[in-house]
Amino acid sequence: MTSLDKLILHFARLAPSGLSPKAPGTAGSFFSVLLAPFLFLPFSLPVRLAILAAVFVLGALAATRAEILLGRKDPGCIVIDELVGQWLTMLLLGSFSASSTWRDAAFLLVPFVFFRIFDILKPWPVHASESWLPAGWGIMIDDVFAGLWALLCTCLVHAALNHFCPGLITL
Repeated sequence: MTSLDKLILHFARLAPSGLSPKAPGTAGSFFSVLLAPFLFLPFSLPVRLAILAAVFVLGALAATRAEILLGRKDPGCIVIDELVGQWLTMLLLGSFSASSTWRDAAFLLVPFVFFRIFDILKPWPVHASESWLPAGWGIMIDDVFAGLWALLCTCLVHAALNHFCPGLITL
């Protein structure tokens, strides 16, 4: 295995999170939430969309190569798709900054939980989308649809909190 292949696997596994012995998808999602305040949430909406597009393409290419390297289709240790879905769920949140509070950090559990629910239960079109595209592209696309469902739910909870408890969160 070349150094590039090792780097690709490291990226596709989101560092060590994909190697979690239990629930690597949940570990990858949680790692994505930990990264978001530093690598995703500080940016404007157009930059966030560009980040998601770049990670989707790079993730699909990495997942395709990882399938070849590992000799199996959609290996559980590949969790870069969780990052795309999880960050998509947080797309419309406000910026995370030095003025953010512990309540803002705690609110990040809301998109985490919603994304995990939709990624595990796979309502339409999440499950169906897995077969729409080949190889790593299919691995990535179902998490995009799970992320869209979770984004809708996150926005509803966010709006309700801002309506009934104004100022509780600043995101």
